[in-house]
Amino acid sequence: MNRAELAEVLRTARARVRPRDVGLPSGTRRQVPGLRREEVAMLAGLSVDYVVRLEQGRGPRPSSQVIAALTRTLRLDDDDRDLVFRLAGHEPPQAGRIAGVIRPSVLRLLDRMADLPVLVLSAKGDVLAWNPLGAALQGDMSAWPRGRRNLIWQRFLGSSRCQVAAGPDEDDAAARASVGTLRAAQARYPADPDLIQMIKELRRGSPRFDELWREGRSSSWRTATKSIGHPGLGTITLDCDTLLLPDGDQTVLVYSAEPGTPEAVALDTLRMTGSRHL
Repeated sequence: MNRAELAEVLRTARARVRPRDVGLPSGTRRQVPGLRREEVAMLAGLSVDYVVRLEQGRGPRPSSQVIAALTRTLRLDDDDRDLVFRLAGHEPPQAGRIAGVIRPSVLRLLDRMADLPVLVLSAKGDVLAWNPLGAALQGDMSAWPRGRRNLIWQRFLGSSRCQVAAGPDEDDAAARASVGTLRAAQARYPADPDLIQMIKELRRGSPRFDELWREGRSSSWRTATKSIGHPGLGTITLDCDTLLLPDGDQTVLVYSAEPGTPEAVALDTLRMTGSRHL
């Protein structure tokens, strides 16, 4: 591990990221260019003290999971991502592992889709990125612990259940699709250690997940109608379209509503109130 060089690269990368690039307000009282350390820590699911120590070249060697979270937050391209991994003493992500880094072009696309709630998921359901309206709809996902920022894990073991407020039929269909998605991911990435560990946790901690897992069915993220329970607006039923990113085996979820419907009005309200609150 090259602590001094890693610290320099992380500080420089943080200075290059504009707050608006990650859905944060720019403000008028910023004293440093780019993101604050507190913002990097929040987005990466780390403590502020940990980020400070990394940028000062102190502390133990960070895990590959921590480096992956930092490179996502700092929007590094493949070459810079690989550099950070090697400076931290790790091999960069290899073939056979689920991709957790989003291409910069996808993040630019996310920036443009400001009028609709949008999330980007990995092959195993990790929430890799979201826009402000996505957070306004489904809650502050940056508050989820780094290892728990996953829609499937939250569905079966999380306390918020991702704010899904569906009836029994819709809930059952969503649960089966979630389990089927993980089984399909396991077939494509049988040696991915994070996926193996997650499946073990879910089978051990959720009898419902274990029951569905033993059925042996496969599935994938598909377009569907979803009911989201919002604390201020009640239950909102929205169309959820899936856009596939085959190069990274990632999925973009886009929520929308037909113009003129109560759901469209609810989204308009969310744009004015939810985003400003966040």
